[in-house]
Amino acid sequence: MNFVALDVETANASLASICQVGIVRFENGHIADKWSSLVDPEDFFDGMNISIHGIDEDDVAGAPTFHQASSEISQRILGQTVVTHTSFDRSAIAQACGKYGLAPPECAWLDTARVARRTWPDVAHSGYGLGSLAQRFGIEFQHHDALEDARAAGMILLRAIEDSGLDIGALLEHSTQRIKQHHAQAGNPDGRLFGEIAVFTGTLSMSRRDAAELASRAGCEIADGVTKHTTLLVVGDQDICKLAGHEKSSKHRKAEKFIADGQNIRILAEKDFAAIVSMD
Repeated sequence: MNFVALDVETANASLASICQVGIVRFENGHIADKWSSLVDPEDFFDGMNISIHGIDEDDVAGAPTFHQASSEISQRILGQTVVTHTSFDRSAIAQACGKYGLAPPECAWLDTARVARRTWPDVAHSGYGLGSLAQRFGIEFQHHDALEDARAAGMILLRAIEDSGLDIGALLEHSTQRIKQHHAQAGNPDGRLFGEIAVFTGTLSMSRRDAAELASRAGCEIADGVTKHTTLLVVGDQDICKLAGHEKSSKHRKAEKFIADGQNIRILAEKDFAAIVSMD
C-alpha cells in the first residue's frame, strides 16, 4: 500500500516539454505527502495544450527547468513503485531526462490503466480512461492538473487493490498478463497503446507501413484520417519543430478542432511514439 503517483502536463506535442509535475506519496493506503511544481520547458507552448491545462509562458516564468527540478523529482520517486495512468507520463520523464542528458530515476513503474483493464473485466477493452474510472468510483478531481491527476491515479490503484485482493507486487506482475482479445477488436490487446485509434501525419522517419505495423503491435487500431473516433495523432518530428510557426497539416488542424469540441485526442511526436512502443 506504499507507492507514489506521478503525472505531468506538457507544453506541446513533445513529451519532453514538461511544464508541470505532480507527485503524491501514499503510505498504508493514505495520502502522506503531495508535491507539485510548474516547470519551464524551455520550449514553445502550443495553443491546444494551453487550452487543455491552462498553463502558458507567463505561468512558468521563473519556474525551474526540468534539469533544475530533476533532483527533487528523483528524490521523491527513486527506488519507489511509481504509479501513472497510461505510459505517457513515464515516457515524458524519460524523454525530459534525455533532453538534459540525465539518467532516468531507477524505480518500478506501474500503469493503472493496465491494472484497471485486468482488475475489472468490463473495462478490459474500453472505459479505462482516468476520467471514466474516477467517475465510476466517485473520485472527484480537477482533470489536467498534474497533482490532481496523480492523486486520482493513486486512488484508482487503491480501489484495484481492494477489489482484486492483490498487493502492489502482485499487481506489477498481474499488469503484464495477457488479455483475451475480442474477435472484432483490432490491435494487440496487451500493447501499451491498446484502445488507441491512431492516425499518422507529417514527415516520418520511417515508412507509414512500418509505423502502422509498430502501432498495431502496441495495440493501436490504424486509421487513414482524423474522425470523431480518433484518439491518437502521431506527428512527424520535423513537423513538430514547425509548430511554433503554425505550419500544421490538415489532419493536425482537424484533430485540434475535435479537441476544442471536447474529443479526447492526444497529439504525440513521432519520437515519443517510438519510445512508448519500444517499452514493449
